[in-house]
Amino acid sequence: MRARDGLPQTAVEILTSLASHRTLTTAQVWAIHLPDRTVRRARQVLGDLQSAGLVLRVRAPGALPRGLWFVTESGARLAVESGRLDRAPKVLSPEQAAGQLRLHTIAVNAAAICFLEEARHRGDDFGPLSWHHEVVHPLTRGRGRYRKVLRADAVLTYLRLDDGEVFVEQRFVEVDRATLSVDSLAAELASYARLFRASDDHGEPLWRATYPAFPPVVCVLDGAPRAALERRRNATIALLASDPELVRTPEVSIHTCLAGDLAEQGPFAPIFRDPTRPGESLNWLGTPADPEGRSA
Repeated sequence: MRARDGLPQTAVEILTSLASHRTLTTAQVWAIHLPDRTVRRARQVLGDLQSAGLVLRVRAPGALPRGLWFVTESGARLAVESGRLDRAPKVLSPEQAAGQLRLHTIAVNAAAICFLEEARHRGDDFGPLSWHHEVVHPLTRGRGRYRKVLRADAVLTYLRLDDGEVFVEQRFVEVDRATLSVDSLAAELASYARLFRASDDHGEPLWRATYPAFPPVVCVLDGAPRAALERRRNATIALLASDPELVRTPEVSIHTCLAGDLAEQGPFAPIFRDPTRPGESLNWLGTPADPEGRSA
């Protein structure tokens, strides 16, 4: 099947994902769009888009993966014209795509792909465009330099089917690659309590303009050996448990996991920790594990 622009439908969908998610590896494009085909097929489609001047590939220095794909101005324009995007995408330069933030972007997309793969397996609804990057939330009513904001790494919306009912699950996503000190990470997560309490001139919470209910926070730890990440998780949870902002705002839930566990076991496994429920292993919905370690 071909879209109106003459590109195969799959190619347009891949182009739209690249526009929405800034940069993706070949393996990530394959996992999102062509899981029933070979990685080689994903490379072929990307190569066709590159030949058409719609995407570029950059080889980033340092840690793998080195081959990253991103849209050109023409590709971004075509993605918008496809009608699949609800906002204009940010177009990266080759220097930005290969820059220091690339590993963080890859990690955010990798975390979201774990939810996509689980939804595909369970028959839930979470597609290639079900997460958005760098979502800005006002913390104050000021403007310009006086306006304070919280910038979530991503916000995801997952439609969960359970006994014939549909549940809309939204989450703030924070991905930490061990670049911050533990106390800075804890402070960043605790700032969601400030977002919960931020209100307009009428005392109405500012977040209600966007969300029907305040989304819990999912924090994914990556970028270091497992033992170091476990220590980092435990220290962060200890700081969050006594943080005064969170203590006075129990409505804010923060669930922390390791990226490796999320990739290997998926979000419905009891891999998360909550600072208000010490000693419990939870899935991303906050359901505890049974005595054999499975989510109840």
